[in-house]
Amino acid sequence: MLTQTIDTRHGTANQHSFSNGNCLPYTGVPFGMNYFAAQTTDQKGSWWFHPEDRIFQGYRITHQPSPWMGDFSYLTLTPVSGNITETSLFHTQSGYRPEDSEFRPTHLSINQLRYQIQSKLVPSMYGGIMDIDYQQTNNGFLVTLPGRYSYKALDEHTLALEIINFADCEDPDFTFYVVLSFDSAFELAEKNGAGEHGAILLSFHTQKQIVRMGTSFISPAQALLNLEREKTQTYDDYLENSRQLWHELLTRIEIEHHDQEQIATFYHNFYRLFLFPQTFYERDENDQAIHYDTLNKKVRPGVLYTNNGFWDTYKTVYPLFSLIAQDKYEEMLEGFLNSYHETGFLPKWLSPDERNLMPGTLIDAVIADAAVKNIRPDLMPPFLEAMKTAATTQSEDPNYGRQGTLDYLKYGYVPSNYHESVNHTLDYAYSDFCISQVAKTLGKDDDQAYYSKQALNYRSIFNPEFGFMVAKDKDGQFINDFLDIRWGRDYAEGSAWQSSFAVYQDFRGLIQQFGGANAFESKLIELCNQKPIFDVGGYGFEIHEMTEMAAVEFGQLAISNQPSFHYPFLFSYIGKPEMAQPLLKQLMTQTFHASTMGYPGDEDNGSMSGWYLFNSLGFYPVTPGTEEYVLGIPLFDKAALHLSNGETLTLTSSPNHPQQQFVEQIYRNEEAYTKLFLKHSDIMKGGTLHFDLGIVPHPRTYAKEDYPFSLSN
Repeated sequence: MLTQTIDTRHGTANQHSFSNGNCLPYTGVPFGMNYFAAQTTDQKGSWWFHPEDRIFQGYRITHQPSPWMGDFSYLTLTPVSGNITETSLFHTQSGYRPEDSEFRPTHLSINQLRYQIQSKLVPSMYGGIMDIDYQQTNNGFLVTLPGRYSYKALDEHTLALEIINFADCEDPDFTFYVVLSFDSAFELAEKNGAGEHGAILLSFHTQKQIVRMGTSFISPAQALLNLEREKTQTYDDYLENSRQLWHELLTRIEIEHHDQEQIATFYHNFYRLFLFPQTFYERDENDQAIHYDTLNKKVRPGVLYTNNGFWDTYKTVYPLFSLIAQDKYEEMLEGFLNSYHETGFLPKWLSPDERNLMPGTLIDAVIADAAVKNIRPDLMPPFLEAMKTAATTQSEDPNYGRQGTLDYLKYGYVPSNYHESVNHTLDYAYSDFCISQVAKTLGKDDDQAYYSKQALNYRSIFNPEFGFMVAKDKDGQFINDFLDIRWGRDYAEGSAWQSSFAVYQDFRGLIQQFGGANAFESKLIELCNQKPIFDVGGYGFEIHEMTEMAAVEFGQLAISNQPSFHYPFLFSYIGKPEMAQPLLKQLMTQTFHASTMGYPGDEDNGSMSGWYLFNSLGFYPVTPGTEEYVLGIPLFDKAALHLSNGETLTLTSSPNHPQQQFVEQIYRNEEAYTKLFLKHSDIMKGGTLHFDLGIVPHPRTYAKEDYPFSLSN
């Protein structure tokens, strides 16, 4: 079973100053409402787990999408034994052996050395089960509740909890409801109570305890209902259900390769693709989907999803869903539209509701990619309305919509008085292209024409003197203190090097701005072949993304962060894919691996995993919203993609050794294939794609129709 080969500690060796993924060891069902993880410290804020710690404080119920976002609706469950006089995590924590523990997507298993307690935990969508073996007769179960809480013993087997804690939320009283059901009766000093930042200690004298959990964001009654639906299931039932859910997804791509370590890296990344966004809806007594609307503070019908930053995930996560998980993609779109109906704007960064992080409104790309691939066409009319709302309306609440919307419409760019104005301008231009693509699928010719024109606004901030995108003031003047390696201020998490090539909709037009292919090629060579140096200017201190870029020698190609994900493929737009192929192979094999330090930077909700997955297969969605994937170089000997429509695409490559760093020839269904891209509709037909690999480059001349999409001719 594939789940037994995946260790959820992949990418979890992190600290605030350096990221090897900034991942957490999530155990849960795919897209689960809750995740469970071992907590090893409560002294380091959001970095509450480290794989090298040898202390176990308890099983944490978590909804933390990233340490940078913080957690919400979290608590810790700790089996204990003996005479417990202090109920703090410090006084009750125990040593454990990480090497003897199981950290799987399906389950956790930990032996607390202090107490000699062996416990196992298996999650479900709305709850889970713990199987605990005690060695002593004086035993207990500690529930640590950071934040406002209340509790009530419903009987000697059942404890109901309510807890309010979050990094941020529209509803200051946003509540998480938990019901714990114990097979063996417990004793509790106070049958009910309330407080802030406290703990509850349950006692019993049995050496075996089964604890079932039901959780809800709706109500105590819904938490009980979620528990009751699983009350008859055994531990083995929970485990089998979890394994089947993961197995069904993890077998949608089957890999064969001569290097088992690289296979392990693939499936560790594949597991992370199916964690986010998280389910944020439940099923009522009539099995109808319902969710809690945190802005309007009411329960509403329909599905909802949370914990996703679209600035990161639009690039890779949703394009992969479009190939192998269309059913989930379709439902997620429905949830995102519900977010629009409830707030008036499409979401940008949800956790649990809008957090207003990162530039742009890049959910537009998620929608446009679905539109051109004919996924949920029934939702596209209201989505077009929603996208146009963000493009034309300045929200009174700065959490929602675009920053500087009216100034962007007035000047054709976001002026320099706005923070990260360059990235806002480029992202708005790309989003406008995405609006035009949705309008095209709906036959809205006027909207298509207008937003296609708006998509060329990137030109207004291109400075030919420097060959970069440079901030402009309201008078139309470029800033006079430009420095190409200065991070921040005008740029988001990067400098001009990491931010000036985000013209996904029109790379041919960008090349023309440079003065032609030769000048553009020289710029790309300079980008890759210089030292990874930076100036902290806009921040005033070194942020971890700077440190991570400088840690590896790939020039200014900061694969450690999402803005650089497409950089190797820029060579394809000048007809020189052979310049990207060894670069891609080195990035895959040198910066990704199957360890606790397995990523070159923040993994971010499946986005970096998605980059690795796509590139290891040999193609990449440079421009979501166009139905195209630009061809690269595959890592594996063979891969079978079991597509959502039931077809299978089989990819092969040979000879495939470290010295074969170039693509000699591609064959589609045994016929020579000359284009630099694949279309989604062609992939969905299945068939075969074979890459003949070579040890030296084979430059070619390409016809105009062989190049990937660009708005400009």
